[in-house]
Amino acid sequence: MLKFLYRIYQVFVAIPVTVVATIITALTVGIGCSIGNGHYWGYMPGKWWARVITRVFLLPVKIEGKENLEPGQSYVFVANHQGAFDIFLVYGFLGRNFKWLMKYQIQQIPFVGYACRKSHQIMVDKRGVSKIRKTYDSARRILSKGNCSVMVFPEGARTFTGHMGIFRKGAFMLADELQLPVVPLTINGSFQVMPRMRDWHFAMWHPLSLTIHQPIYPVGQGPQNVQATMHQAYDSVMSALEPEFQGFVENPDQ
Repeated sequence: MLKFLYRIYQVFVAIPVTVVATIITALTVGIGCSIGNGHYWGYMPGKWWARVITRVFLLPVKIEGKENLEPGQSYVFVANHQGAFDIFLVYGFLGRNFKWLMKYQIQQIPFVGYACRKSHQIMVDKRGVSKIRKTYDSARRILSKGNCSVMVFPEGARTFTGHMGIFRKGAFMLADELQLPVVPLTINGSFQVMPRMRDWHFAMWHPLSLTIHQPIYPVGQGPQNVQATMHQAYDSVMSALEPEFQGFVENPDQ
């Protein structure tokens, strides 16, 4: 009965609010970045958009570990990728100004793609070496300015099972090159709310949680530091996953 009522609520309240909030946010980001401070307008409207959507779907949110982040420090954030609501959880509640490293196909989503282009989110395009190089050149420029971070899902694809796949090393190579700390994030609950197998279906009610682990600072520079940081980040993310999703499961989409 409660599941049925929650679906009715989504049809008449949550989904319409999400659509209207997305349009308003996209236009606000576009106008703000065109005439004002792009650092501010490229982040704050999106943060409140994500919070509104999370709240309108009545999803409880728990954040742990904010005390691990230092004011003014740039980070490379890396997280497991459970489902569509990862975006709203991280954007709305991490509390840091950052740019997403996201698939270039997101540019095709109405209004969302427009806002991403205007706010200079970093589009990951793997269609050739030159495009990959351009992606990381953009990330370097943003991080080198200071007081801004990047957010990466190093699995590169959402899970089919709730378990973690492998981490790709691109984000860790970027952190190594710029000698920036990597902050692992563990997302729980998003898989139960809307896994990739249920895209464009009704959301399921489930609490969300975000665990912010202690930063991993570089020890030296080069391939050895990249591997060590990647393994430590993977273990940190895994350590806070719900027990049912502990352990590696191969993701065929990787």
